[in-house]
Amino acid sequence: MVIRQRAGRSGDTDESRGYAGDVTTLVLTVVGDDRAGLVASIAGIVEGHGGNWENSQLAELAGTFAGVIEVSVVPERADELRAALDVLEGLLTITAHTGGEADADTADARAVTVKVLGNDRAGIVRDVSSVFSTHDVSIDSLVTQTKDAAMAGGRLFEATVEARVPASIDLTDLQSDLERLAHDIQVDVTIDA
Repeated sequence: MVIRQRAGRSGDTDESRGYAGDVTTLVLTVVGDDRAGLVASIAGIVEGHGGNWENSQLAELAGTFAGVIEVSVVPERADELRAALDVLEGLLTITAHTGGEADADTADARAVTVKVLGNDRAGIVRDVSSVFSTHDVSIDSLVTQTKDAAMAGGRLFEATVEARVPASIDLTDLQSDLERLAHDIQVDVTIDA
């Protein structure tokens, strides 16, 4: 198991979680064959070793359970929690990463949601994410799916992107580039800023 860990800052205290001092943030990535009880197993180990389940994104894809979980724990119990997670080897592959420091630019960032819909083809995610990258926009969440097109046959591609646009970036330029891309690759793009 590989672990990235961020030592808490003095401002990271949260007495409602039972922490009166610094906290360590662990970001767990989990992957394994889907079966009942996986989330309960992880949650039991986290709670049983002084951790608090903060945020998560979990999903079943093609029979595989995968997710990312943010856990906070007092620094003196972080190693104990990491070792306890090793018990799940064989059921799940768990990698623990240290939470990163928030970028100073994100404080003034504007939230943007972009929805993409069109006939499925290779390269849509690459093309859309490249526009964000060109404008130094960080993607917070990307959810994609393909499904059968009811009337036309074939497959439809859908994506929802939640991103943060730094205050230094011209939102109009980002919107123009996304609209130009939508025309080029023949998809519908909806932008909510």
